Amino acid sequence: MVAAIALESVVKLVAFVAVGVFVTYGLYDGFGDIFEHLNTHPELQRLAIAIPSGKGYTGWFSLVVLSAMAVLFLPRQFQVAVVENVNEAHLKRAAWLFPLYLLLINIFVLPIALGGLLHFAGQGVDADTFVLTLPMSQRHESLTLLVFVGGLSAATGMVIVETIALSTMVCNDLVMPLLLRHQRVALEEAKDLSGLLLSIRRDAIVGILLLGYLYFRLAGEAYALVAIGLISFSAVAQFAPAMIGGMYWRGGTRGGAVAGLLAGFLVWTYTLLLPSFAKSGWLPDGFLTQGLLGIELLQPQQLFGLSGFDEISHCLFWSFFANIGAYVGVSLLRPPTAAEATQATVFVDALKDTGPVGAALWRGRAKVSDLQDLVGRFLGPARGQSLFAAYARRRGFTSGVMLEADAQLVQFAESLLAGAIGSASARVMVASVAKEEPLSIDEVMHILDEASQLRTYSRELERKSRELTAATLELQEANERLQELDRVKDDIMSSVTHELRTPLTSIRAFSELLRDDPRMHLPDRVRFLGLIVSEAERLTRLINQTLDLAKIESGRADWNGCELDLKEIIEQSIAATSQLFREKEAHVELDLPDNLPLILADRDRLIQVMLNLLSNAVKFLPPDNARVSVVLQRQADGLEVSVVDNGPGIRPEDQQLIFEKFRQVGDSMTAKPTGTGLGLPISRRIVEHFGGRLWVESVPGEGATFRFTLPFAPVGEQALAQAVQA
Repeated sequence: MVAAIALESVVKLVAFVAVGVFVTYGLYDGFGDIFEHLNTHPELQRLAIAIPSGKGYTGWFSLVVLSAMAVLFLPRQFQVAVVENVNEAHLKRAAWLFPLYLLLINIFVLPIALGGLLHFAGQGVDADTFVLTLPMSQRHESLTLLVFVGGLSAATGMVIVETIALSTMVCNDLVMPLLLRHQRVALEEAKDLSGLLLSIRRDAIVGILLLGYLYFRLAGEAYALVAIGLISFSAVAQFAPAMIGGMYWRGGTRGGAVAGLLAGFLVWTYTLLLPSFAKSGWLPDGFLTQGLLGIELLQPQQLFGLSGFDEISHCLFWSFFANIGAYVGVSLLRPPTAAEATQATVFVDALKDTGPVGAALWRGRAKVSDLQDLVGRFLGPARGQSLFAAYARRRGFTSGVMLEADAQLVQFAESLLAGAIGSASARVMVASVAKEEPLSIDEVMHILDEASQLRTYSRELERKSRELTAATLELQEANERLQELDRVKDDIMSSVTHELRTPLTSIRAFSELLRDDPRMHLPDRVRFLGLIVSEAERLTRLINQTLDLAKIESGRADWNGCELDLKEIIEQSIAATSQLFREKEAHVELDLPDNLPLILADRDRLIQVMLNLLSNAVKFLPPDNARVSVVLQRQADGLEVSVVDNGPGIRPEDQQLIFEKFRQVGDSMTAKPTGTGLGLPISRRIVEHFGGRLWVESVPGEGATFRFTLPFAPVGEQALAQAVQA
């Protein structure tokens, strides 16, 4: 059957792609041409922009949910994915092959649908037949035959697989449990029940086909094929809460699952199935417009006044509401029984199982011949013998006679029967020939003791694993920090070496000029000596700032915090840099209020910050009308200092670069400012160390403003509060 499904899927795909290529590139000039033709048909143009359901995104979302549920729970999909799945390794291939198949078979859905609407505009041709009628209209007999074969293949494939899957479910889960309950003795005496199973399944197939045809005659004429499919999808979706919940929730119970299924199917019947009968004329129209017994709140497609939804979304909302509510509510009424808890563990921990379920604890007596006869009774004697012989060869024996009736053989026999009569019936039948021996108290206590030890050992391993994982993460983080520090060290060494080389080169060059020309004129000698002294001072500043930065980054900076008057610090810094302002002929404006709260910081370090900011401002002042403003003001939680200049300003992309080590910005490579490029990084680290923040605000051409804030000292806050009260 799986081979038949695979073949019909390939035939269907080839036929659909063939007609899609014919419509897209035969009748039209590609995808774009089809959509351009929509512009000439206003009644079709809305299809390119509107939600197909006509009810907005609720309808679209409902179709997506139904499609996902159909992939998982339709009998055909369930049969292939679960019942016929004999190797879990196949899931890896199906995980990419199935989505690829869906993509390929849906590429030409829109071109065929739109092409058919354009080609048969106003002719009333059923859209469900476009795949066949489009080639027929162009008299392409071979393509028409191929499409017909593909459609017939798809239809027969769906009918055959669906009916076989449903008949198997009916046989295994409905008929056989009833027969075992009422005619168990007769079944045990029969030598070959394979014919009975075939008869049950064949009768079920006939009944299922008749029911499908009956529904088509009763309600099919009022619905298109797609609508009938959506009604079926909505019914199948009712299995989702119990099945998905059973795989992830240990608290679910049998009663909760049954209650959820009953509630969901009742709501589906009332809101979707019965309205389909009413639209076909088998129920009065008042049922749809007035509701059950004339109660408007019970209108099946506007239940409890919920309107604005299409019929599928409306049914899906209320059925899931009732289904999930009943499933969870009834499950919470009582704790799971031992059997339910065991079953929940089997499903929830399915990926953790490493061996046959229950095989390790099975104790009993059985004969290989009895198990083989039991399997042969339902599958046929010849097939039962061949299956046991194949199992014996896998176990390393030459024939089935050499097998031992151990737990694995019992489970093998039970799994064979489960495929024929269902898992519950298989367990009952195996129990009739394999007499399980009860465990003694000592054996039970021994098993419990071993289980307790294993559980303790497992918890200890889990704890060790968590500790090892945490230690591994810490080591990785430490290694990353070390690598980053090593990289920073290399960058600093490279930058420092480059910066030191410049003043040393100048000092050496001027010194060699003085040495080589002892008769140099006095003005030149004085000028060269001045340059040497200037470069030596620059070298000293660079070394001092590099040492300061190294101490700051290593956390070994020796800073003594004390209460300081920030106004006094600013005035002292202005006095220290007054000569720089005089040389630039710059005007300094001060706005320093009195009686401001104190701050907690290191005097020398704050003076260093102010000197850096003031000297930076001087460097960029224009030659004419140079101005620098220093403003001190109180904020909600501290004091703010602003140093404003009327220089060229700083570009937005450079405003963060200037706070990086050895980074300076200028108009060009030749216009790089003098300095080491360490002043601003050191200043920011100092301010941040005392709980403040340093940043720059600038508009190119309008100067730059450097601001930093520092929090109040605790004593300063108390004094401020006292001053406010006074």
